[in-house]
Amino acid sequence: IRYIWDANSRINGGRFMKNLIEVQKKIIPQAIDLMEKRYAILRQINISQPIGRRMLSSVLNLSERTTRTEIDFLKDQKFINIDVSGMTITSEGQDLLENLEAVMGEIMGISDMEDKLRELLGIKDVVIAKKVGDNNLKSVAKAAAEYLLKKINEYDIIAIAGGSTMRELAENIETGQEYEGVKILPTRGSVGAEIDLQANSIAATMAKKLGSQVEFLYIPDNLDGSAREALMSVPDIKRTLDDLKKADRIFFSIGRADVMALRRGMSEAEVDLLKEKKAVGEAFGYYFDKDGQIAMKLNTVGIDIDMYRNSKDASLVFTGKDKVDAFLALYKMNKNLNLITDEECAKELINRLSKQG
Repeated sequence: IRYIWDANSRINGGRFMKNLIEVQKKIIPQAIDLMEKRYAILRQINISQPIGRRMLSSVLNLSERTTRTEIDFLKDQKFINIDVSGMTITSEGQDLLENLEAVMGEIMGISDMEDKLRELLGIKDVVIAKKVGDNNLKSVAKAAAEYLLKKINEYDIIAIAGGSTMRELAENIETGQEYEGVKILPTRGSVGAEIDLQANSIAATMAKKLGSQVEFLYIPDNLDGSAREALMSVPDIKRTLDDLKKADRIFFSIGRADVMALRRGMSEAEVDLLKEKKAVGEAFGYYFDKDGQIAMKLNTVGIDIDMYRNSKDASLVFTGKDKVDAFLALYKMNKNLNLITDEECAKELINRLSKQG
């Protein structure tokens, strides 16, 4: 595998690897099938470790007999460890998985999809998470965490949003390096009652994973008048708001307008207004329609749409075809972004954008 990858990096921008894979598919197709199966098992263990054999078999929809055979092989090769808590990946297995990522991207057609979607959208980076099992969220979050680690610089200021996708991203960061000069900030104050989904909590998790500094925004959304002004003048909050304006990177997700309205406990009148204005998505406290026009703005504290539009490097992470409309709406509002998503969403986007001509 390493020989293939080294050769690929030297010869005609990847044509060698593609040609070799096509030959292998024709002459020894069973070898490709076996590689895909072992890659899926190794990657799922890496995502879900420690994980038991039965759970692994269920997630990947493999028979227990097949799972047992492949697990024995990976253990004999010292790519995984097995103990009472379940299976975990070894450093040798981690190295193999990293080498396999590029090869499997070609075999599964992911690299071509990334190039096609990047071209159609006209944006900087597109990362498509390879589907492993049924949990797209974990796969996309893992891909986003790996992307962050590739892009992060020594003294970056990174703003991280709230929500389940960003929580998974933070929890999937794995690095032995300490980023003491990096500063992690929440994009906004608190939203909803679920503390672990709030940007402050996620910023704390990310900072702990990276060994970085962290600042917080202990200020509730939808705060009006003198109370809002008084809180925003508090030195710690003012410092964080000033640092947000200088953020080098923003990581965020999008939500469906109806789902986010429910999560925020909006009034019936506000929900009716969103329906009337045909809002499809939400980000940074802004609800927008399919054309990227703002349907409603909440009185939030933190990063707003203008700061997002002018950001140095914004990465949008989402999974689920039900959010494709929301993504396309936000994309019409601002094309200054990177995209990290799953295979199904990527295919849907390519299909829709190709039809638009």
